[in-house]
Amino acid sequence: MHVTVDVKGEGTHDLELGDASTYADLLEAVELSPHEVSVLVDGRPVPEDQPVETDHVTVLRLIKGG
Repeated sequence: MHVTVDVKGEGTHDLELGDASTYADLLEAVELSPHEVSVLVDGRPVPEDQPVETDHVTVLRLIKGG
């Protein structure tokens, strides 16, 4: 499955995921931790253990050090 991941403020990633991939797998592929981001589909948060069933995902960082 082809998925476009828009990490707000950091860019876009195009991924190829397996059919049984979860949002946690998606985050691992873009080297982000589920503890530091929220995954949004159509503007709504989704659980990290849910299977990916869409071709566009938005990732919003909850914390950013500096």
